[in-house]
Amino acid sequence: MAVFPTTAHPLPPAHGLLRRPRVGHIGFLNSFPLYWGLARTGGLLDMDLVSDTPDALSNALVAGDLDIGPISLVEFLRHADELVVLPDIAVGCDGPVMSCLILSRTPLERLDGAPVALCSTSRTSVRLAELLLAERTGVDPDYFVCPPDLGTMLSRARAGVLIGDPALRASLSEAPANGLEVHDLGQMWRDWTGLPFVFAVFAARRDFLAREPEKVHQVHEALLASRDVALENVETVCRRAASWVPHGPEVLQRYFTTALDFRLGRRQLAGVREFASRAGGGAAGFPRELDLRLLDGAEAR
Repeated sequence: MAVFPTTAHPLPPAHGLLRRPRVGHIGFLNSFPLYWGLARTGGLLDMDLVSDTPDALSNALVAGDLDIGPISLVEFLRHADELVVLPDIAVGCDGPVMSCLILSRTPLERLDGAPVALCSTSRTSVRLAELLLAERTGVDPDYFVCPPDLGTMLSRARAGVLIGDPALRASLSEAPANGLEVHDLGQMWRDWTGLPFVFAVFAARRDFLAREPEKVHQVHEALLASRDVALENVETVCRRAASWVPHGPEVLQRYFTTALDFRLGRRQLAGVREFASRAGGGAAGFPRELDLRLLDGAEAR
């Protein structure tokens, strides 16, 4: 869901005017703090926001239909040569994330050969769940892809991988009401590796950076300022968001400030490299050894 109005399809520039950068906006609550401050800092005027699911935005950035935006970690790793990462901004966690979950009718150890539904909106969370179940739990379920609706998933499967707003809602209400086990992918990864997990990085297309370096820096600075303003005013952000979603301000404040991690520093980059080393190679479409290049060769903080 988009939590404030965005441009679904950017309008073409008026004759003689420069085109504003096309910037992706994840239409989930987990990205609200990254964009909330854009109207307050003036950054919103310098970009055309395009709101969609993580997978759709990833596809658009790779295809050149976006210039800058969030991209699922798996898709970034597959197309790293075409993209440059914006430093110090991402969507991740360093422990329980609350909105990337395995919801199961049985203990995970009993899922070997059992049907498990994978949500259709994020490749990274799905790949992380597959990796954790195979390597950490030691099971090989019978996976299939399903729309991100818990009832639909569990009508056909013994467990489901759910992300974003539906996962947050399920963990707070549907799972307890139905006696489901809730396994947080962020916590599982942290317990396994001791590292944060990054679900999406922000990146610019290299061809756009070559043509418009100032615009890339401008968007990067605007996103950082937007995030910082939102987190400095988090109580206001949570009150506003609570008027549009079925969660109270207290839950949202915990989600935005404790569960989610919007940084991309040394520990987060170590988590990215660890995921590549464990999940890469073969049919993954990306190597195990990652050559990660940041904008202007920036050092991770």
